[in-house]
Amino acid sequence: MNLTQERLKELLHYDPETGIFVWLVSPNSRVQAGEVAGGPASCGYWRIRVCGARHSAHRLAWFWMTGAWPLFEIDHRNGIGTDNRWKNLRDGTRSFNIQNQRRARSDNKTGFLGVHRSGKKERKGFVAKIQLDGKQRYLGVFSTAEAAHAAYLAAKRRIHPGCVI
Repeated sequence: MNLTQERLKELLHYDPETGIFVWLVSPNSRVQAGEVAGGPASCGYWRIRVCGARHSAHRLAWFWMTGAWPLFEIDHRNGIGTDNRWKNLRDGTRSFNIQNQRRARSDNKTGFLGVHRSGKKERKGFVAKIQLDGKQRYLGVFSTAEAAHAAYLAAKRRIHPGCVI
């Protein structure tokens, strides 16, 4: 069954101020009407099973509010994947969504977004780079990871329209 906005609104109430979905009807014997729908998923988002299919709450919120599924990806402006308040959601391309990245990947040994250790012995320090239009842009070598990160953030705020930090 294809989920319609009408059917979604028959089953769930969405509060745009809190970002929380509540069941209007009991979807099964374990869940009662009036209970918060769904729960956190290991990927960092809130998921809700509706009509036998699992949906991300942020995509359901978009559909509930607009009547259309998002064209691209839903970005959480504040970077918190479970914060599904309407004012925190925006539809954007993958590239736009990635521009709002706030934390370094788990394999980044410096712990700073956009920063890595220089691999050259003659240039010890921390390198800052940023990606734009699929190309890496070199921002410089810095004596501290914090200084490299500051340069990265300044560039990010200047050239990434999706960045809100």
